[in-house]
Amino acid sequence: MSIVTVQLGQCGNQIGFEVFDALLSDSHSSQGLCSKRENEAYQASCKERFFSEEENGVPIARAVLIDMEPKVINQTLSKAAQSGQWKYGQHACFCQKQGSGNNWAYGYSVHGPRHEESIMNLIRKEVEKCDSFSGFFIIMSMAGGTGSGIGAFVTQNLQDQYSNSLKMNQIIWPYGTGEVIVQNYNSILTLSHLYRSSDALLIHENDAVHKICAKLMNIKQISFSDINQVLAHQLGSVFQPTYSAESSFHYRRNPLGIDWHVRPPLSGLPPLGKMSLNKDLHFNTSIANLVILRGKDVQSADVEGFKDPALYTSWLKPVNAFNVWKTRRAFSKYEKSAVLVSNSQFLVKPLDMIVGKAWNMFASKAYIHQYTKFGIEEEDFLDSFTSLEQVVASYCNL
Repeated sequence: MSIVTVQLGQCGNQIGFEVFDALLSDSHSSQGLCSKRENEAYQASCKERFFSEEENGVPIARAVLIDMEPKVINQTLSKAAQSGQWKYGQHACFCQKQGSGNNWAYGYSVHGPRHEESIMNLIRKEVEKCDSFSGFFIIMSMAGGTGSGIGAFVTQNLQDQYSNSLKMNQIIWPYGTGEVIVQNYNSILTLSHLYRSSDALLIHENDAVHKICAKLMNIKQISFSDINQVLAHQLGSVFQPTYSAESSFHYRRNPLGIDWHVRPPLSGLPPLGKMSLNKDLHFNTSIANLVILRGKDVQSADVEGFKDPALYTSWLKPVNAFNVWKTRRAFSKYEKSAVLVSNSQFLVKPLDMIVGKAWNMFASKAYIHQYTKFGIEEEDFLDSFTSLEQVVASYCNL
């Protein structure tokens, strides 16, 4: 089954390129542990998910590129074409001459509605190319203007028009030290809107990835390209094919086969309230964990620790909350690898911090006029605060 990727803004387009490049490089790498038949099946499954083919055999990414300025999109198209291994579709891009100036409201309320028809038509055409369509993978920043504002607008439209298809957003959590003065406003507006329209959020923290580059990879002068390549390898190792539960020789066709719609029971939960926000989290309780094992020794890897009931909320049994996917085909250059996708309390404190910083600015009316002049009213901010405080409280009470 195929995924259509929507790349939004500078962040989304640069990461999107690295993801597709990592996916194709991995699928073409030779793997001694696997038979020729297994390698061919793996390659075919990867291409079905992420690429379509032209007559000359060059894979074309199943993607739509969106930005309000042409520079990054032109660079992205050029880099893909120069690789000689794959490229983007000739008519799969939308860009304009004016950006959003780090203003979420301008992206969401001006650029989004103004270009809605053109953008959604591009996405519809890409979906129609899929023989079997699984869902959308939307790559965007959380704190910028085009990526976050238009990203939230496009995700909302995808929910309206493709309600039965999965919408998964990969978002970049901004550096804690700050990138732009209004990043906390942009972040709460993005998160609250995605919470209503997206089925799943895959979140990467810039600070955490930066530490990987510095401490594990020993990179002295860390660039955005370094960070994006780490992100691409993490995402690639999640999305590349794994064996189905029924067979050790057939790859699962649904690449997003996680239950993203877990709901707590209506009774038996503690009341939600401010006391939850101040709760000191000494243990990271999870709703669900997925471990993906690739390469050598995957069958003998011990994952019993992930089945401990103490890891999970009391209203879910580990058998329903934990999954493990395996394939003896390694990812990229790694002999063996393990990836954890976790729906847990891990981001409660960072989220609470961003909400708190945004509230302090809002209480003093700082920069509010930059949003109200484009149609985002104070009530919209209050709705966002309420929604995210509810999220924080719910996760604290796991």
